[in-house]
Amino acid sequence: MSDHTSRQDIVANVHMPLPLWEFVCMVAAMMALNALAIDIMLPAFGVIAETYQLENPNDQQLVLFSYILGFGLPQLFFGPVSDRFGRRRLVMLCLIGYILTAFACMLARSFELLLLLRFVQGVVASGIRVIATSVVRDLMAGRAMARVMSLVMTVFMIVPIFAPAIGQGIMMFAHWSWTFGVLGLAGAVMLVWVFFRLPETLHPEARSLLSVKTAMTTYKTVLQNRVTLGYMAASGVIFGSLFAFLGASEQIFDDVFDQGAYFALWFGVVATTLAIANLINAGLVERFGMRRMSHTVIMIFLVTSLANLWVMTSFGERFIYFLPLFALTFGGFGMIGANFSAIAMEPQGKVAGTASAAYGFATTTVASFFGWMVASRFNGSVVPILAGFVALGLLSLIIILITERGRLFEIGANHTEQRQTD
Repeated sequence: MSDHTSRQDIVANVHMPLPLWEFVCMVAAMMALNALAIDIMLPAFGVIAETYQLENPNDQQLVLFSYILGFGLPQLFFGPVSDRFGRRRLVMLCLIGYILTAFACMLARSFELLLLLRFVQGVVASGIRVIATSVVRDLMAGRAMARVMSLVMTVFMIVPIFAPAIGQGIMMFAHWSWTFGVLGLAGAVMLVWVFFRLPETLHPEARSLLSVKTAMTTYKTVLQNRVTLGYMAASGVIFGSLFAFLGASEQIFDDVFDQGAYFALWFGVVATTLAIANLINAGLVERFGMRRMSHTVIMIFLVTSLANLWVMTSFGERFIYFLPLFALTFGGFGMIGANFSAIAMEPQGKVAGTASAAYGFATTTVASFFGWMVASRFNGSVVPILAGFVALGLLSLIIILITERGRLFEIGANHTEQRQTD
């Protein structure tokens, strides 16, 4: 019996260890720890800059980018390791690391130590993220897996909307360092939940050998596919815009528009457009196709970014103009991300796990580099950020044009045949 066949048989015979509602909530909560670690301390960035007496206010953004940098690369490691040794023990080790680094961040005496701890927290959080999706894959396949992941993402999307409000609420009643402390408490709750309720989901017969040579060969195979490599690169570029906004969001709302007191509200408005776009995409993608949807939205992303840039430079930086245009631009990520990911993964078949890890690396580590390049240009005006959006959107579009050999949108059976040839 082949490895693929045995794997299918194992999946087909596994029974859900938890009620479906609890399983969905558990997986969503594991994934949400990452979103929480990114968004909850955004309102505290200004205070962090004052506390550590940062000479360059833009250095406060490194609290975010050091975490994202740590989060990206280890995904390439945790995937094969969890396939060899199983999910349960590894995710508990990662949760313990997440808890310890969160509480250690509260006590960091220097900004450099804080950045180091955030980097390590990103590393262990990447293990939690990889294992969360692996657990779903262990227990189900096909439409059942798609259904559960849709439910998971629906729950997961709530966190970025409310996390800054939680952080702002914490700062009203406690020291800003408790924005990190809450992460430790959340990790502790998650650890107890996993310890008592989640059994090992990877059957011993389904475990793979751990070989650096095999892993490297598989990654090479993934990157040799034109469509996968192209959309992976385009995703790494365009997601730089997302991280640029996250890094500079507190400065944009507070320093540019004097809306610091309402930061959580306006951030929630922008994040809500992303959630709505995800739901719209889910309803339309089967009808119009992944390429038609994502290529259209990348055009909208460019047009709205250019329009916002023109308005800000022509009529002044007024919040009433900025917010609706920016929310529309930001909402595009709900369609771009989902469809770019699906297109990149489409040709991979049996090496989907490795491809997923590579795609995760592109949309975190690579994207964080581009995001930092844009966010670090902040100079008290929103213009450099919007100009960065335009540049990254244009570069992503160029990569897609090269990948698709100059042909955008759905182009029928000939395109399918070309993909198979590649």
